[in-house]
Amino acid sequence: MDSPVHPKRILVIGGGVCGLVSLRNLVEHGSFDEVQLVERRDDVGGVWYLDEHGTNNALEKKPRWPSPAYPGLIGNVLPEFLSFSEAPFPEPPTTPEQPFPTLKETHDYLRNFADQYLKRGKIQLNTEVLRVEELQDGTGWNVVTRDWSTAGEGKTLSNVWDGVVVCTGWYDEPLWPKTEGMDIVKEKGLAVHAKWYRGPQEYTGKRAFIIGNGNSSNDIASHLAPLAQNPVYRSIRRPSLRHFVSLPDSRIQDVAPVRRFTLQEDDKITAELQDRTIIKDIDIVFIGSGYIPNPSFLYVRNPNSPSFSLAPLMSQVSAEAPQPRRIPSLHRHILYAYNPSLAFVGSVMCFTPFTIADVSSMWLTLAWTNEVEYPSTSKDLLQFEKDRIEDIERRRGIEAQETGQEASSLFTYAALGSSEEDYAAGLKQEIVAARPELANVLPEWNDERRIWRQTMYPVKYQSLQWLKVQREKKASYEENVVINSTATY
Repeated sequence: MDSPVHPKRILVIGGGVCGLVSLRNLVEHGSFDEVQLVERRDDVGGVWYLDEHGTNNALEKKPRWPSPAYPGLIGNVLPEFLSFSEAPFPEPPTTPEQPFPTLKETHDYLRNFADQYLKRGKIQLNTEVLRVEELQDGTGWNVVTRDWSTAGEGKTLSNVWDGVVVCTGWYDEPLWPKTEGMDIVKEKGLAVHAKWYRGPQEYTGKRAFIIGNGNSSNDIASHLAPLAQNPVYRSIRRPSLRHFVSLPDSRIQDVAPVRRFTLQEDDKITAELQDRTIIKDIDIVFIGSGYIPNPSFLYVRNPNSPSFSLAPLMSQVSAEAPQPRRIPSLHRHILYAYNPSLAFVGSVMCFTPFTIADVSSMWLTLAWTNEVEYPSTSKDLLQFEKDRIEDIERRRGIEAQETGQEASSLFTYAALGSSEEDYAAGLKQEIVAARPELANVLPEWNDERRIWRQTMYPVKYQSLQWLKVQREKKASYEENVVINSTATY
């Protein structure tokens, strides 16, 4: 690559948070001949679109891709951090004691944001991407899609695009622990990943065991506590990080990591913990160990092959490589180093994905209009990844040395973590240098904003305390109603 790319026809893959704001920024702030977004489901919203249509019946051919969300979900990010630039999140119809938007409120915001682009034909729903292939000369991408908008097997189409933005996020491929015996428990249907959790009702009276203490695991544990057999076991490696907010509950018992699972003769489970504790007669195991980024539809020219043969993008990083769970070869977590006409928005986890997707896609827009400069060779583009991996590995080593245990799995290349504000501020600085009028459009990322973001966590804790009181009042009222209705006079 000797000169910056300037694609004219651009395809955005994925209609969630990252895809929608990328579409908006490319359309409204770019100078491209065509920008189109495809989404395989029947509505936009990504993880915020619950899709309660139920399972396919025998006559339906279209597959389903359910969200990992569940009924009654309440977010852990305040409206200020859920707002795209020039599109403020409406004041949610909740109480001052519970200011965090619900699943429905967040989906409504995204649906309203997308509405004008749906009407203009910029978004194609029910369109599954089957394969994306880099052309032999690197001048474009052949994209094969399947149209599921009509009954039947779906119509397959093929089109060539100058540029592709992958916005498929993190929630397709669950990460399963490699614990001994997990495969057997999973095959028996006795292990459920958080991706498939839909509520606690069917586990009433069951003995439940949860792996992890992130947001999903903590939610599942709190939901199960009033219904499942007590205690509800939660297997953790270390105390929860401050941004994974949960209330203490005497019905939830934290236990050591699992050494092995074994299946009992009655098809219940025994967990042997690393501290040699044995827990028997477990009915169900919930897995809250996260996800693996895996755009399996994406094939690129192998940069190490003389013939530049096609190979899956993810084959560029082996399981033995440092920081293997990442989208490889990206400059600034956005541009593909070997061919910058391929880009990603949402390739890394962050605390405020709405605003990070906004600034990332704005930077991409100006990179593709050649207003923001970036390195001109693959070697120089790869330096960002090399430097970040070295820094992460160094810091993980320091943490392990200081704590005497393995560094947290959340301390990883694929999560911005404490560098989130610095990362966004760097992108914004380059954007504003190219277009000064955007200085007051995008948020300001600085220490003040970092402190502001961190104040969300005690606010979330207070909101959980308030919700707990409301539930207890409701339960007490309903109990009194039952007693009064059955009294004999």
